[in-house]
Amino acid sequence: MSMNTRVSIQTADFDLSTEVALLRQQDRGVGAVCSFIGTVRDRNDGQSVSAMELEHYPGMTEKAIEAMIDEAFRRFQILGARVIHRVGPLKPLDQIVLVVVSSAHRGQSFQACEFLMDYLKTQAPFWKKEETPEGARWVDARVSDDAALARWGIQAGNA
Repeated sequence: MSMNTRVSIQTADFDLSTEVALLRQQDRGVGAVCSFIGTVRDRNDGQSVSAMELEHYPGMTEKAIEAMIDEAFRRFQILGARVIHRVGPLKPLDQIVLVVVSSAHRGQSFQACEFLMDYLKTQAPFWKKEETPEGARWVDARVSDDAALARWGIQAGNA
C-alpha cells in the first residue's frame, strides 16, 4: 500500500497501528488521530449470526468512498484520512472496517471520523449477507443509520 492510498477494499485483515503510523508520518502538523474499527457481531436484529459475507462493485465502491473523503476534507479541517473495508466471508470478532482521520486538533478528527462512518453505514455500495439459524439473509441499511446521515444534511437513498 502506498502512503497516499486513501481507500482500500480487501479480503485481508488490517492492523490499526500500521495504518495510524502511515497516516501520521505524512504530516508534522498532525496533533490528533481518531480511529474507528467496526467488527462482526454474533447477533443482529435479535438473531444469532454465525458468519457474514460482504460483496461490492469493484471500482464503483472505491470511487464512492473517495468522493465522501473529499467531502470530509471540505467540511472539516483534517489533514489525512484512510478507509479500509473488508469484503468476502467474515466471522464474529473479525474486523470489517477501519476509518482513520488526522487533524491538528481532536474535534475535527472526531467529527470527520463519525461523518465518514455514518456514510459508510448507509451509502457505500456494499451488500451484506448474514448466516443465521433460519438460513442466509441479505441485510438492508437501518432507518437509524439513515437518521445518523441526515444530521450531516445528507439524505440517504435507501427508502
